[in-house]
Amino acid sequence: MTGVSRTTISSIETGQFNPTAKLALTLCYALDKKFEDLFYF
Repeated sequence: MTGVSRTTISSIETGQFNPTAKLALTLCYALDKKFEDLFYF
């Protein structure tokens, strides 16, 4: 649904990779979550 591999998702989850703004918004849409719910500064 997001067009990225499981490895990429895992890297985002563990903090090894920071997604682009486009990918971050795609993840929010795919998971039906607000940006603030998935990412923090």
